[in-house]
Amino acid sequence: MSRRYLIAIPVFNEEAHLASVLRETRCYANDILVIDDGSTDATPELLADEPGVAVIRHARNRGYGASLSDAFAFARRRRYDWLITMDCDEQHEPSYIPKFMAASGSGEHDIVSGSRYLEVLDDGGSPPPDRRAINRRITRMLNCQLGFNITDAFCGFKAYRVPVLSHLNITVAGYGMPLQLWVQAWRAGLGVTELPVRLIYNDPSRHFGGSLDDPTWRYKHYLQVYDAEMAAESPTTRAESPARRAGSRTGRAGTAPETAASKCGASVV
Repeated sequence: MSRRYLIAIPVFNEEAHLASVLRETRCYANDILVIDDGSTDATPELLADEPGVAVIRHARNRGYGASLSDAFAFARRRRYDWLITMDCDEQHEPSYIPKFMAASGSGEHDIVSGSRYLEVLDDGGSPPPDRRAINRRITRMLNCQLGFNITDAFCGFKAYRVPVLSHLNITVAGYGMPLQLWVQAWRAGLGVTELPVRLIYNDPSRHFGGSLDDPTWRYKHYLQVYDAEMAAESPTTRAESPARRAGSRTGRAGTAPETAASKCGASVV
């Protein structure tokens, strides 16, 4: 029986890229969900002219994490097998969708996470230095404390096995969401592998908004999200996934953080 895939694309004021991204995405997938996170430009009008696209519309901007949480819930309600998430700023190339589908088909993993740093692909631009530095530090922390072996903590181009989404309770509405996601994936014992994707930065001047534009504050915010999630009690039992039973190629989910941290020295950030 063939697997059912849903492509979910969170958008906020993406009138410049929406039509082209959806046009190319249709070349690789039939089921597309767009979460419009309170856009104030022409995005809502453009979406109204896009046939066959499911739309969730936020009356106000709620944040990236809130959009992904809606995508998780939608995929579970509609009983898809896999959910693939990607951005709409033309930094995630729809031509990689078949690669995510192929990686998910092995049945060995629960999350296939895109990585811009796993392999050196064609140069599509460089990230702002502060973003790369923060990504590197957070990725090292996750690897040391949770036992993962990932290279890119913040790439939003991912594929999720839909049944295991019941083990994720995303409540962080903003850009700190990946920290909560990784902790919950570790706690649930999910199997993670990475898929190399091209590093593209079309507009290095794009900003997070508000205090997150300050790299120092943004890094502290990520640590606060991580610490809060680590301190929280597990809302679910551990997932009994194929990846957890057999072990995963890049993520040793379930390693005790104290044990992992002890292997990395006193400080991991």
